[in-house]
Order: sequence, then C-alpha cells, then structure tokens
Amino acid sequence: MTGAPFTALRGQLHEAAAEFAGGADALEGILLGLVDDVDRAVAEPLEIFPVCHHSPASALAMARRLREKQPKVVYLELCEDMAPLLTELRNCRLPVAVQAFASDIDGFPPDWAPLSVVAPITEASAEYQAIAYALDTPGVELVLVDRSSDHVFQWDARHDRTDDPVREDANETGGTTGTEAETALHGEAVGVEIGDLRPRFAELEEHLLRHGKVRHWSEWWHQYVEVPLGDSDHDTYRQVMFLIGSLFRRLAPGDGDRVRVDEDRERYMWTRMREHLAATGTDPADCLYVCGAFHAASRVDEFGVHGSDTFAISPRTATTWQYGLIPSSNAAIEAQFGLASGSVSIAAAQWTKNLKRTRVKPYRLEGQAGTKKTATKTTAPSAALPAAAPAEDRLSGFLRRPPVLDTLDETELLGWSVDIVRAARRNGYLASTADAIAVFETSILLAGMRDRARPTPYDFQDAAVTCIEKDSVPGRRDVRRLVEIMMGGDRIGQVGYEALPPLARDVHDRLAPLELNLQQRGVRRALLDMTSRPELRACSDVLWMLRRLLPGGAARPVMGERRLGERSIQESWDLALGTHQRALIELGYEGVSLEQVLEQRLRRTAYGPRATTAEVLAAVEDATLYLGGRRLADELGTRALEVLAGERTVDGAPEVLRRVRGLLAYYRTGEPVLPPWIESFVRAGYAHYCTLLPTAFRDEDATVGQVAAMLGFLFGMESLALSLGCDRTQLELAVAQAHPRDPAKTALLWAAQVQLGTLSRSELRARCDELLADPLAVPSYPRHLSGFVHALEPVPGLADVVVEAVSNAFGRLPDAVLLPWLPVLITTLRSNAAELAPLLIREAGRIFPARLAALDTWVPPWHHQPAGPRALPAAAGPRGAVLLPAHPAACDALAELLGGADGWTTTDAAARAGTGAALLAAHPATADALAGVLTAR
Repeated sequence: MTGAPFTALRGQLHEAAAEFAGGADALEGILLGLVDDVDRAVAEPLEIFPVCHHSPASALAMARRLREKQPKVVYLELCEDMAPLLTELRNCRLPVAVQAFASDIDGFPPDWAPLSVVAPITEASAEYQAIAYALDTPGVELVLVDRSSDHVFQWDARHDRTDDPVREDANETGGTTGTEAETALHGEAVGVEIGDLRPRFAELEEHLLRHGKVRHWSEWWHQYVEVPLGDSDHDTYRQVMFLIGSLFRRLAPGDGDRVRVDEDRERYMWTRMREHLAATGTDPADCLYVCGAFHAASRVDEFGVHGSDTFAISPRTATTWQYGLIPSSNAAIEAQFGLASGSVSIAAAQWTKNLKRTRVKPYRLEGQAGTKKTATKTTAPSAALPAAAPAEDRLSGFLRRPPVLDTLDETELLGWSVDIVRAARRNGYLASTADAIAVFETSILLAGMRDRARPTPYDFQDAAVTCIEKDSVPGRRDVRRLVEIMMGGDRIGQVGYEALPPLARDVHDRLAPLELNLQQRGVRRALLDMTSRPELRACSDVLWMLRRLLPGGAARPVMGERRLGERSIQESWDLALGTHQRALIELGYEGVSLEQVLEQRLRRTAYGPRATTAEVLAAVEDATLYLGGRRLADELGTRALEVLAGERTVDGAPEVLRRVRGLLAYYRTGEPVLPPWIESFVRAGYAHYCTLLPTAFRDEDATVGQVAAMLGFLFGMESLALSLGCDRTQLELAVAQAHPRDPAKTALLWAAQVQLGTLSRSELRARCDELLADPLAVPSYPRHLSGFVHALEPVPGLADVVVEAVSNAFGRLPDAVLLPWLPVLITTLRSNAAELAPLLIREAGRIFPARLAALDTWVPPWHHQPAGPRALPAAAGPRGAVLLPAHPAACDALAELLGGADGWTTTDAAARAGTGAALLAAHPATADALAGVLTAR
C-alpha cells in the first residue's frame, strides 16, 4: 500500500534501515510492512477499533468514541453463540465470565469432556463499554462475529495429535489455571478474550523488559503504552494500537497451528460482518468493529468489507452446548491469561483514576449491580457524523515525542504511603510514620533509577516491600499482597438470582426457610431442628444432595449424618454456596433439579464402560439415601448383577462385601421382603466367588484382604444363599481345590477349613505350634499371623485362636524376627483390619487378667495340660449324693409330683443291687474324652 498520510514516515524508516542495516534487507521489509498494515487498517471503510484486554486506555478511548460516533451496529470479537447471555450482565456484579459448557459431546474425542469456554468481562474493559452502549441505546444492534464455542474445539490442534492425551490450552491466549480458590473460578475452561496483545517472540519480550527496566509484561504495558495513550486522541490511539498489533504479528514465530487459527478467526469474523451488511443493508460508515489489535492488523485476503468470500465456515458438531454466567475474579483472569499478579486490580484503579481526570462518562448497563450509574440516560443514536477527513499521520509525532515529564502527583503517592502503613499495622507489621515517609521517598528514587517521570503502582509496590516487609511476614499476607488489596484487591464477581439457571434458583428457593443469605461469599452456619420445625426436613434433603454433588467446602455437615436406615433429628451445616457459585451454576447445565442431576450422574456411573460392581452398589446406596423410592435403586441393583457376572478379578471384593452387608441390613430392617435383585445378587455372588476362590488363593496379585472379603461374602451370606437354592458343596469343593503358596493365604485357608468343619481347632493349634517349633518356618510365622488377623473377617469365632497365636509369637519368636514384624502388624491393624481390632481387644480382655499384679502368676489357658484318665476311687466306702438323703424333702416333693412311690433305698442295698452309673465306671473313656474337650479351652 502507498497511502499518502504515511509517506514521510516510510521515508524515515527507509533511511533508518539503510543506516542501521547497511541497505535494503529484512529489517526494512519489516519496518515498512508495519506502516503498510497501519495504512491498510486506517483506510478500511468499516471503522476498526483495536483494543487490548482489560486495558483502561482502551476502555476510555472506547467510551469517547462511542459518544462521538454513535454507531448503529457494533461488531464485537466474541463467540457468536454467547450473544443471548449478554443481556443478563445487568443482573450480575462484575467481574463475571460468559460460559459455554458441554458435558455430553458428539463429534469430539470422549476424553475431552467436559468442554468449557469462558469469556471474562470486567468494567474496565472496552468490550463492556461496547456491550453497555449497544444494549441500553435504542436502535443499536450488537453482533458477535467471532467463531462459536464449537469451532473453538473444532480448530483445536489436538485433532492432529490424537496420540497425546494431555489437554492443552485450545485458546490462543495461553495462560494457566491457578490452584487457589480465587484463581480456580474458571476451572479448566478455555479462555476466549478480546485483545490478546503480547509478544509471541520470546527474545523480543525479553529485550523490551530488560531495556524498560521492568519485571514482567504487565508492568511494561502499563508504563509504555497504557499511560501514554491515556490522554491521546482517537486517531493517535488507533494508529498506535495498529502499529503494536502489526509488530507483534510480524515478529511472531512460525507456529503453524497458532498462525492458522489466528488467520481463520480473522476470515471468520470478516465473513460474518459482510454477511450481516449484505443482509441488513447497513452502511459500513455506521458500524464499529471492536477487535483485538493483533487481529486488526490482518493481512488475509478476506480482510475488509471488499475482501474475498472464499472462506467456507464449517458446520457445528452435534454437541449440545449450555450457556450461563459464572463468577470471575481479578486473580482468576490473571491466572488464566498469564498476567502478572495484581495487574488487573491495578488496571481497575487506573480506570477509576482516568475517569476522574478526564471526566469521561462511561457506559454502564441499566441496573448493573455493584456500580454507580454516573452516565446520563442514553438516547437513540444521532445522525451519522459527516464524512471523516482523510487520516493524518499521528504515528510520527507519537514516536518522536519525548516522555512527558508530568509533575509528581504527591497527593496520590502520599495517600498510598499512608494507606499501606495502616494496612501493614492491621496485619502485624511494626510499621510507623517513618516507614510511610521511607516508602514515599523510595518510590521516587526507584522511578528515577528506572527513567520514569513519576512513580507507577509497581514502583510503589517495590518500595513498600523494601521499607516495610524487611525479613519476615508476621501474618497471612505479605506487603506485595497488601498493595494489591489497597489498589482494589481481588474483586470477585457475583451472578444475580435472575441470571442463575433454573436449578440454582430452585436450590435457593428450597433453602429459603433457613433464612440465610446464601448468595453472599463466605461460610454461613445453618442450624436445623427437624423436631420443632418439620419443614426443615426438605432443606436437609437438599443439603445432603448438594454435599453429594458439589465440592467439599460448599455444604459441609458439622453435626448430623445420613446413613442407610438413619436420619438425624438435628443437624448443623457450614454453607458456602456463594463461594462455590460456579459449581452450582454448572449443575444447572445438567438438569433442572438436583434430583434429576443426581439420577443422571448415578446412571452415568452405573452404565459406564469401566463401572465396577462396588461402584454400582455405591450408586444403589446413594439412590436409596438421597432419592428414596425403589425404582432407581432396583434398576441399578439389576445393573450391579450384570457387572458382577462380567468381572474376572476380585479387586473390589472388600468394597462389595461392605456395600452388600449394609444394603441387606437396611432391607431386612426397613422392608417387609428383600428386593428381588438383592436375592439374585447374593445367589449369583455366592456362585461367582466360589468359582474365583481357588484362583484367588494362587494369584499373587490378589491380596489377603481381597481373599478374606470373598470368604466373608461366602460365609456371611451362606444362610441366605442356601435358602435361595445354592449348594454348600460348591463352597467345600472350592476350598478343597485351594492350594496357596503365600503363608498369609495359607493361614486364611486354615481358618476357612475350621469354619467348614474339615479342620478342628485343636489341629489348628497344633499346626501353629509346629510352625513355631520349626526353625525354617519361624521367619514366615508373622505372615501366617497376618493371615489369621484377616481371617477374623470371614470367621470371627477364631478370635481366641488369633489372640493365642499372637501371644505365642510375642513369647517365643526371636527378637530378630519379632521386632521387624511389629510395624507390619500395626499397619495391618490400622489400614486393612481397623474394624477387626475391637474384636481382638475384647477377646484379649476376656482371656488376660484384669489386674497388673495378677499377670506375674497368670498362666495362659492354652498352657494347661489336659488331665489324664482319672483312676477309679477305692472301694473304701460308698460314693454318691450325700446331700440328697440328708435332706430328702425336696426329692420327696418331686417324686410325689411325678407319681413315684418306691421310697428311699439305703446305701448298702443300692450297692448290693448294683444301681447307679455302672456304665461310667465300666467304660470311663467317654467321660475322659469329654473332660479333655472341656479343659482344652
């Protein structure tokens, strides 16, 4: 292009290139190309207004231009499918983010779900000024022309990298997601923002920061662009922004994917604008195109109202998108778009200062929460301005102009110094008036060292850290954070009730009896006494569902619990729904009520391709707890039966056992009959685990706890399973076929044999004694004990044997074996057998003496030798019940009652007649064996 306004500037740049580069080369092409880009953008009939995101200078220039031009159509660089949401901004307190969300995707890889796109909006931004003007001015049309949310992911470079499952930012702005609560308001959403203006050439950014004597890009922009453009006229502002955008564009590295997306976005936007102009017949002179400066200096063929129409916009996928507003914050914007901490807060403070200095009336939406309406009511757009005069070269003067040496605003700096000292005192610093003076003087000193006409907020921040913080931070906040708070802090937006989705409004309506302001950020304590106020039971149901669906801190029970068959009559909750408003809003994208969302999530869990039996049973329990009724629980229970039949491992056996026990106990106590699905589950589970039992005993990947849980299911459900038609022989055969090699599983097998009756308790004790007596088996004895501890799950009646085995181990194992085993025993009891420890403790308390003094003389019952066969008493005299003949009244009464009339027999007569227990005397073996059994315990 050879536009006349910039002829002189081209000549100067040509001379500069010849002087510094020694002739025409790439440098001259770049310098002259920058002027060509500016000339082309300025000459475009449809006025282009370049902006930078969250720039007070851009917002101020936008407010001025809107009042001067009064355009009839405003084209805005924002996802076109987000347009219906913009009217809801008046019901919110900024900053907020416009969000597009999709959980059920069609046309994208499944591992991308959920898809989320956010566009944050602050008051100190040019896009908000354009939106407020268009929505509150009659006869003005706002048209969003950027690619849709669906196209954001269609153009994602991950489509070409299917082997890389790691999610990367699909937006061209980059940025990171913070981990703190304030920086996580956007979650993992892809950020789309107007005016990403930052060098993509790392060496260029490093050069600018080093020579500008600044630490980060936000500070450079504030010092060298934001402040000089704050008071510039419209033409100067446009040409400078065009120049910066062209510079960063021409010096961008050759990232093919990123360049392709940039150019496709520009083709998309210009195609949409030409389509609208053709459809409505609007004069381009009555329009204003608001876009980022990077895209304003575009060189694609589709650029301009007379550009080519060769770009074909691809159709959207079948993905169903949900739209809403979510709260945002300064910290969340900084984290997602890679800005310096506190830069958005400083920009907001600069915006307020610019308004006071220039007396420009900004545009604000009518009824906007959190702002004061200072502008007068807007009217219909006035007649079009006269044809603009040819553009003049303002760049030459701006580039040659030396820094304006403004007088130091001592009042503002003194106020900052006093305020930071006051804030430091409140946060535990030993700050004084002398520190305020030191901060004031140091700010001026730093500004002079950095060749600045006056101290910037960043200079003041460095001075405050140097003079106040010193060596330590006494409180939660350091001085740098205190300065950010003083400049405006991390302002957090809020979505108003009217802008909430139906589910969120329903939640607030159902919790209204609590009489708490749940939209306010922070924790609110709710006390529910369902006895005196039965209507609070409905609130309790809602809170328990919120606890199940929202993050942990949103609804946290302090007192009260909800388990199968149990309901609290009093509850206490800590509620932070205002803090977790984003999570509540995203629930509204999944359904219109909490019950619907919970049912959908339970179904999704149960019917997922990787669902396990334990997970499906957990879904059954949640359906019973939170939704009530039997319809969904029975359906999910039938699904659990299907999943169990397809499992070939025993990884989830412990959880399955715990869930089934709980559900059986609930149905047995609360239902007249068991549901058919759980009867079928017990019957199928009995056969299933019997089949897997021999393999699990031999499998090295199957843990002792998992095998013990299988046996616990088989023995615990045995009576019910046998009543439903199962065969106990199947279990006996499974145990007989088990041949474990691991000592712990061997001990578990012995316990199972004792339960089945194929191994006696005395034989089990004998085997344990043999292990302790065998020097080769002694090192593995602790592993046998671990198996015995786990055996208490399926065979709790072996508690006395386990106590005996552990006691023998402490008494007979050498220290080299015993001491390394003790941590293993403690870990086993704490992690894998925590519920079994009370059983062992009770049994030990029954066996061991209750007093310490008796322990020295106490002999364990298993150390008593069984008594041998008793010798018959000598025939020195008669033996018998001496008390009976001595006191015959009781026997006479009983004989009379029974009808006996034989009378008493003398001892001599009884001896002569041979009456009495003659068989016992003749065959004493039976009595001796019985005595041995009774004394063995």
